Amino acid sequence: MIKLYDNPFSPFARKVRMVLAHKEIPFQSIDALAKERHAELVRANPRAEVPALDDGGFIVSNSSEIVAYLEDRHPEPRVFPSAPRQRAKARYWERLSDSFVDSVIHDISIWMWPTHQRQDEPPQGLIEAGRRDLEEFIGMMESSLDGDGFLCGELTVADLAIFPHLSSLKPLGIVIEAEKHPRLREWIRRMRSLPIVQSDLDYVKGMAVQKFLEGPSPYEGERIIWRGDRLEWLFANGFHGWWLGELQAGRAVLPSWLSHRSPGGAPGREA
Repeated sequence: MIKLYDNPFSPFARKVRMVLAHKEIPFQSIDALAKERHAELVRANPRAEVPALDDGGFIVSNSSEIVAYLEDRHPEPRVFPSAPRQRAKARYWERLSDSFVDSVIHDISIWMWPTHQRQDEPPQGLIEAGRRDLEEFIGMMESSLDGDGFLCGELTVADLAIFPHLSSLKPLGIVIEAEKHPRLREWIRRMRSLPIVQSDLDYVKGMAVQKFLEGPSPYEGERIIWRGDRLEWLFANGFHGWWLGELQAGRAVLPSWLSHRSPGGAPGREA
């Protein structure tokens, strides 16, 4: 059985879980961001990032690579369109979600989500910059949807990549209003009506209660691993000084590329 180094709240892991559910592929889930699982996660992915997938000893990390691998191994039902242009469009939206949307949400949520346990205040202007860029992305989606389908006509990885991010906007103070974004609100309604999506939402809610309300958090709350896209957005908005302070204080960690492993487990680099 496939083993998924997972986390209930990671949007990347949620994307992969929904793809596995869509394709009806059984898997074993391991909450690999829990402190006691760290050594096991590093053995699977030395960058200590989730998700990572173990298919009979063959390791694939990075959610987009995992989804592509699953599509090749289990082509039906597909999550990539068969038409080349629609396929390219799906990849574009997945990449935009994985790089830009994730970066903004990650960088402004540090002070809002219980996984981080921060007691200090965010640098001035950071939250406002994030909300501005997320509002712009919401406008892009509104103009790209036709009101009666998904981003690429049929359900694809584009929808499954974006939905976990958008489902986390409300705690950040961002509300998608029906008057301003009717097509996006209809898309959200359509996504929530899918059994694989509703199951994921129920799972995340249940895990939130278990992980944060029934005892101390099982996650690292002080140090944060920063990767390139998240740093790029932060620096582009002028917050490099704040981040250097985090690095000097030992609260910021950079993953090592040289210790990363290519698919299958051999030392290599991730594209």
